[in-house]
Amino acid sequence: MDLQTRKLEIIREFLKVQSEDVVSRIEKILIKENQTSEKEVLKPMTIEEFNSRINKSLEDSKNGRLIEATEFKSKIDTWS
Repeated sequence: MDLQTRKLEIIREFLKVQSEDVVSRIEKILIKENQTSEKEVLKPMTIEEFNSRINKSLEDSKNGRLIEATEFKSKIDTWS
């Protein structure tokens, strides 16, 4: 079952809930999860990190550690 379908199933079940306590507990869980997600916001790289990544990429290229975009896309397509 994909994520979208799972979320719809949760919504259907949630709409059946008649208990104020259950709604409050679910609400608290969602608030806590959203706060946690907000803390995981991406931070910009430092110049040193950026240059290090560039150097690693150049080294990988020189040593043939590359993958064609089409091959990479095919791999991504198998992930789901």
